[in-house]
Amino acid sequence: MSSDETSRNDTPEGYDPRAVQDTWSARWAELRPFRADESDDARERRYALDMFPYPSGDLHMGHAEAFAIGDVRARFWFQRGYDVLHPIGWDSFGLPAENAAIKRDSHPAEWTYANIETQAASFQRYAPSFDWSRRLHTSDPEYYRWTQWLFLRFYERGLAYRKGGQVNWCPNDQTVLANEQVVGGHCERCGWLVEKRVLTQWYFRITDYADRLLDDMDQLEDGWPERVLLMQRNWIGRSTGADVDFVIEGRDAPVTVYTTRPDTLFGATFMVVAADAPLAEEIVAPEQRAAFEAYRDEVSRESEIERMSAEREKTGVFLGRYAVNPVNGERIPVWASDYVLAEYGHGAIMAVPAHDQRDLDFALKFDLPVRVVVETGGPDPVQSGVATPGEGTIVNSGPIEGLTKTDAIPRIIEVLEERGTGKAAVNFRLRDWLVSRQRFWGCPIPIVHCAACGEVPVPDEELPVKLPADLKGADLAPKGTSPLAAAEAWVNVACPKCGGAAQRDTDTMDTFVDSSWYYFRYCSPQYTDGPFDPEAVRRWMPVDQYTGGVEHAILHLLYSRFFTKVLYDLGMIDFTEPFLRLLNQGQVVNGGKAMSKSLGNGVDLGEQIDEFGVDVVRLAMLFAGPPEDDIDWADVSPQGMAKFLSRLHRVAAEVTSEPGTAPAGGDVALRRVTHRTIAEVTTLVDSDRFNVAIARLMELVTATRRAIDGGAGPADPAVREAAETATLILSLFAPYTAEDAWDRLGRRAPVATAGWPSADPALLVQESVTCVVQVAGKVRDRLEVAPDIDAADLERQALASPKIKDALAGADIAKVIVRAPKIVNIVPRR
Repeated sequence: MSSDETSRNDTPEGYDPRAVQDTWSARWAELRPFRADESDDARERRYALDMFPYPSGDLHMGHAEAFAIGDVRARFWFQRGYDVLHPIGWDSFGLPAENAAIKRDSHPAEWTYANIETQAASFQRYAPSFDWSRRLHTSDPEYYRWTQWLFLRFYERGLAYRKGGQVNWCPNDQTVLANEQVVGGHCERCGWLVEKRVLTQWYFRITDYADRLLDDMDQLEDGWPERVLLMQRNWIGRSTGADVDFVIEGRDAPVTVYTTRPDTLFGATFMVVAADAPLAEEIVAPEQRAAFEAYRDEVSRESEIERMSAEREKTGVFLGRYAVNPVNGERIPVWASDYVLAEYGHGAIMAVPAHDQRDLDFALKFDLPVRVVVETGGPDPVQSGVATPGEGTIVNSGPIEGLTKTDAIPRIIEVLEERGTGKAAVNFRLRDWLVSRQRFWGCPIPIVHCAACGEVPVPDEELPVKLPADLKGADLAPKGTSPLAAAEAWVNVACPKCGGAAQRDTDTMDTFVDSSWYYFRYCSPQYTDGPFDPEAVRRWMPVDQYTGGVEHAILHLLYSRFFTKVLYDLGMIDFTEPFLRLLNQGQVVNGGKAMSKSLGNGVDLGEQIDEFGVDVVRLAMLFAGPPEDDIDWADVSPQGMAKFLSRLHRVAAEVTSEPGTAPAGGDVALRRVTHRTIAEVTTLVDSDRFNVAIARLMELVTATRRAIDGGAGPADPAVREAAETATLILSLFAPYTAEDAWDRLGRRAPVATAGWPSADPALLVQESVTCVVQVAGKVRDRLEVAPDIDAADLERQALASPKIKDALAGADIAKVIVRAPKIVNIVPRR
């Protein structure tokens, strides 16, 4: 076999997927067909990106689905002649490696890089079309040098800052968590109940970009799933309303309350402060302090999801203080409660119980006043126990009496501004991104703390700040502070500014920082003058399609969008959104439940590949349903896929015409099927309907088999055209079998870059279609009719059919239902 083409394979017809894999994996390693071209050729470029994996053991069934889906898109673009970038790397910092190192008394790098090599070998076996020359690992100093460099650019712009405040604390992992990493009050990674603690931590000022993160979603409407856009909009949570200043007796500065309904201010009959907000601690009256502190301690043990539950009975404590309602001068009591969060608005709310259910529940529990200020026509809230939050006519409200909500809101804001007690405001649910972590296996924060100079950035030329190599095992056990604090030789350094004694910051960064920019690095992974080569990024980005799980809809995707906007503001890139299209795959379950060792329903990917072969597993995954749907492995038929691949392989082996034989003059009916398949599959793959595309491929193989067996024969040039087309399409889904079939067809390898077939428009025109004629719901005849036949003519032909006349046997006809050109249903009168 020469180095640039294969010989005709005359081995027996038996199809062994494992033998096929062994043959072609070695050949691809030699050819490297998927290396992105950096030359300035005229081809259009496409960037196909898969969410990179975390190296926790070998690949699993979820990987099998996700990377098969992403590979179809990349291979489709390769076939269509684009210059394609399809890279691979590992998100290799994180807690699992650190916890494993503690158990094994080793360094996290040992576990991490051993798993990476295991996964890399499995990927090469699974045959995604990766450009392996761009491989990266976020835990390599060559990578995290630039993570630190970017942190310093954020710091210079005031986007990275350190402050004290309440944080989410995981008692199990002994580290803080961002709000987004708390799910249902529990740590998203380990499941432990999260606590609140007061710590000084590093943050990224993502709130500065809240408006742009929302408004720029207009760029994504046609390329991202609507549910993901909705999740991000809800998480950012922009609302418009007013900041209203309430004077609290005994406090010099007023307390600002944010409300989306300033039109209901005259109905505010009490104020509620978050029990864990500093404000509550500050204003509580001495005689109420003991009761308040006991209540605050009780609240600190509650999760946020518990506090926000509408079903929970309301709890609270009077703080012994009164506020003054700025619109009517009323003294209203100030309470502390758990149903208000310290992070919302300013940590305090005005309570309008007639028109807010939580406020009403609280008022009824503690016998507080309820005043209706919006007449909606509903029942009295006190009598019904149901608040009336809708729109209506404003009542009992002085200068806005009689107005609607739409007119009342701007008018009351004018009143507040005239009196100097409030103003229009925009509020966001989004909070700044907490990036500090008190663990070892992460990117060190490149800041030095000096008693004389304060916070001092590590100079760029001293990056990367590497992790110490001498900590391992028990040294890494969580102690409530970072394990790095114990590495005195690493911690104690000279201040870069004054040369005096100083200490390194001992926190590491949230691993979401590493994954917020990795796709830029893929464009030039060996670049040494910055995090990426700007020219390479201009060449490849933004990403044309990003494939991965919907579980990253808020965390990773939001952070990546934020990073991209900062890089744009830094002048490093010329676009503001990183991913043009997003494809989220579903989960792989078994028997209707998530795979779990404890449930005994786990499926081992390696075992499935050993039994059926890579192509069978890939094809079964892709045929099981649309990419976004869950796949239940219990309903999947690998055996059926194996039989289909064997049929296609056998068809290719039976073709006897020479490569390059012109198909004109061959079986016209088969040629029509072939070209219709090309047109349909092209559209289906473009719209990510891979399962339907595979169904069309199966139909083509069946039609080709019939042509071979039914008269056209294996030498017919239309048979070669159909077999080659089927093989080219198959290369998207089952690359090993496709490559071997291509070889059997006498074609040059690799099939993956052979070129996508074009459909002949003349062969797409249907000269006739088959119309099914039913009598009382049973098929009695089939008619060949023109595709554009009208309903009346089709009904006449159906009723004139001798078979239909026999089926009716003289019975009267009640009605005739015509769906031209494919169905006629005749209903006899009973």
